[in-house]
Amino acid sequence: QVQLVESGGGLVQAGGSLRLSCAASGRTFSTYTMGWFRQAPGKEREFVAAILWSGWSTYYGDSVKGRFTASRDNAKNAVYLQMNSLKPEDTAVYYCAADKYGSSRYQEFRAYEYWGQGTQVTVSS
Repeated sequence: QVQLVESGGGLVQAGGSLRLSCAASGRTFSTYTMGWFRQAPGKEREFVAAILWSGWSTYYGDSVKGRFTASRDNAKNAVYLQMNSLKPEDTAVYYCAADKYGSSRYQEFRAYEYWGQGTQVTVSS
């Protein structure tokens, strides 16, 4: 069993930055693909980023490419999402997720077995 706890959300002006953190429990964390998703009110859950177990491979949704960066520290059982040049349309609840099988379907939320409770990010214009 893996438990995930996100932190770092908040209110920021457009153009600003935030860094989200996700703390994970479990001794096998380092083998999991980790993902970030977001969901705005009335919208479907959207893929934001994924980072494979080694940390060398990262993938991003089209809407955040070039602005967001995912990273992980397996020694600390943590993943991070650095968000720069934030826009009002980035406003959403952001979720951290873990996929213990390392599926190639990292953009699909159904590929992930474990989810955090989410952290709110609000970007004002």
